[in-house]
Amino acid sequence: MSVHEERTQGGAKRYKVKWRDGGRGTPSHSRTFTRRRDAEAWDAEVERRRQLGPIAVQTLDAGRESLDEYVTGTWAKAHAAHLTEKTRAGYGSLYDAHIGPFLGPVPLRELTPDRIAVWQTQRQAAGAGVEAIRKAHTLLGNVLQRAVESQRIAHNPQRSVRKLKPSPKREVRPLAPQSVEAMRRALWRDTTESRHRDATIVSILAYAGLRPGEARELTWGNVHDKTIVVNASKTGQRRTVRLLTPLASDLAAWKLDCTATASADPVFPSVDGRAFTVEAFKSWGRRAFARAAAAADRPDATPYTARHSFASLLLHEGRNVIYVARQLGHGANLTLLTYGHVIDELDGEPQLPAEDAIRIARGNGVPVVFLPEA
Repeated sequence: MSVHEERTQGGAKRYKVKWRDGGRGTPSHSRTFTRRRDAEAWDAEVERRRQLGPIAVQTLDAGRESLDEYVTGTWAKAHAAHLTEKTRAGYGSLYDAHIGPFLGPVPLRELTPDRIAVWQTQRQAAGAGVEAIRKAHTLLGNVLQRAVESQRIAHNPQRSVRKLKPSPKREVRPLAPQSVEAMRRALWRDTTESRHRDATIVSILAYAGLRPGEARELTWGNVHDKTIVVNASKTGQRRTVRLLTPLASDLAAWKLDCTATASADPVFPSVDGRAFTVEAFKSWGRRAFARAAAAADRPDATPYTARHSFASLLLHEGRNVIYVARQLGHGANLTLLTYGHVIDELDGEPQLPAEDAIRIARGNGVPVVFLPEA
């Protein structure tokens, strides 16, 4: 027996179990218990494992390994390391809110389809959002698939559980050029030193369809005479966006106002001259963009939804779905799902070049109704 009774400085009894993983010369281990029977039980477990051998023990341990233990001990280190910081943070938040507290302590081999289905139902009954539950369902499936590949479990039980049906999406409401120009005028009326920059950010979001992160990371070296080269961090791909003449004029005027215009300099620097941080740009959206949107009577607009305006401009001039999808940096199917109602509204309407629509909104032509905003 390797259970040794000891006493603490205060006189309390404790019991230490000592063992080696192999023969002489291998590192020794020890574990201390406050109760003798716990120490003896552990000592017996050590002896059992020695008799079974390492392969059998590994198989048994894999069966008892909980979801939490697998995620923190293996998945996060081996499979989540290559993800972007933003994705890792999103997964961590999702797991902590919707998966860990409910399924974390469950052994991997006890995660059955029925158990996962009950979890999904209970999350919905508790008031969790449908999209959050759907994302958590997908994340759980990704984790369990990795467990299958590493032979922790024989199959992925999540695949047998249907996701909740997605919530109906609200139709996008593109900002008409008249609304975009109203926002730009509102920003120009600001007394802040950044008013020219802010108005130009609105231009590039609405007239080039850049995502906020793409506008934030854009450098002058990627702005050419007729195109903008976009390095999309979201998709990891590069695309070339058509540079409409009115936007080219806005960028040229803003470049004359800038103090840093080298090819590596950000087109839209923050107050310290460096590129916007993610949080700083979000703050800009909550303040400057939101004020301008309210002034244009479009308080529902956000920096991200401004890119819908570029899509509607292209559709209004008769561009096909493939072209629009390439300009926006996503698939044709998503373009159809997102802008199908816009395409229907424009069916049979006279085509209008995107540049003309912007010029008209700026007062350089005969006013026309561009798109219904209701």
